[in-house]
Amino acid sequence: MIMQRSFYEKQCVSEHWSVRELRRQIDTALYTRLLLSKDKKGLLELSKKGQIIEKPKDVVKDPYILEFLNIPENYKFSEKELESKIIDKLQSFLLELGKGFTFVKRQYRITLDNTDFYVDLVFYHRILKCFVLIDLKIGKANHTDIGQMNMYLNYFKKEENSKEDNPPIGIILSAEKDNLQVEFALGGITNNLFVSKYKLYLPTKEELKKLI
Repeated sequence: MIMQRSFYEKQCVSEHWSVRELRRQIDTALYTRLLLSKDKKGLLELSKKGQIIEKPKDVVKDPYILEFLNIPENYKFSEKELESKIIDKLQSFLLELGKGFTFVKRQYRITLDNTDFYVDLVFYHRILKCFVLIDLKIGKANHTDIGQMNMYLNYFKKEENSKEDNPPIGIILSAEKDNLQVEFALGGITNNLFVSKYKLYLPTKEELKKLI
């Protein structure tokens, strides 16, 4: 509990959270979600220094909490609707993404051999100095989605990056994911590609216990 409190104090100062934003980050169990990918040393650093962003994995969460979209339970929505709701609540989405993200464009067009493809959301990370591409899925992420994102990342590296930019990061944000399928689909891919789940509601106490 002391380590958790220390983390939120450090983050609150470094990211200039309001009281409302701080409460929201506590309610969404930000500390717990971040520590899932940490070893013992990383856990201690998280509590003492707050979140340190040094590599692509440091900016990725799993899951992302999107309760601010206010999507009714059992409402059937499309990926386009999900994207529109995120754009309407962009400030809240940027808070959930974390420090360093700046919005670039939605539906970023990529043309390959006279065929158009569209990246749902494109951001730029000021600290890591790289593009961050986000693809939204209302169902379960599969190997086709991963292959497509890998193609987007290769395109950005070759066509969009400047000399000062680091390799882009790709995040497939899906309602569900099969960890085993994702593991095999990502095998051999050298790009910074991640698959994360999103939740439309604040985690319950039971869900928090499962995360821990």
